[in-house]
Amino acid sequence: MRTTTKMRTKPTQDEIRKAVNKTLQDVIALNLTVLFCGINPGLFSAAVSHNFARPGNRFWPALFGAGFTDRLFAPDEERELLQFGCGITNIVKRATAAADELQKEELREGAKELVEKIHFYKPLCLAVVGITAYRAAFDAPKARIGLQKEAIGKTLVWVLPNPSGLNAHHQLPDLVRCFAELRFFVNSSDR
Repeated sequence: MRTTTKMRTKPTQDEIRKAVNKTLQDVIALNLTVLFCGINPGLFSAAVSHNFARPGNRFWPALFGAGFTDRLFAPDEERELLQFGCGITNIVKRATAAADELQKEELREGAKELVEKIHFYKPLCLAVVGITAYRAAFDAPKARIGLQKEAIGKTLVWVLPNPSGLNAHHQLPDLVRCFAELRFFVNSSDR
């Protein structure tokens, strides 16, 4: 068992450039406790075919720090999240260099597909990482971090800060606190 988050392979700059519009497979199963939902894959993640893989992304440390996992996972171990009742998907499937390359309509179309996915897989909670993208995708301009008033069927919706290293508004301790609030909430919720 590995205890480090170091990736086994690092993509070349050419591989990263060629990852534009590439898609990643969901890490998903029926009846998960939390389905984490990114905005869309970044080019580094798409190049290595793993979610939240760019060095500096704080998703994996926040997940571990909040107690969702028993150790710090590397992105290439993402499928092991399923044993902890967690999964990963994205609002928009195609990879871009930056989330701001996505059009509002693309986010809204992605949200419609996400809602269909939620109705099929029925996680207890959908946790969207990225308040700005959530607001645009779900036409919820006043949404705040935390539990949302609107659910998707019986699936609760929670919004977390974006763990990208580019998000200077939230440092790792704050991300861990936000993720831990979600963990406490879902652990105290009845199915």
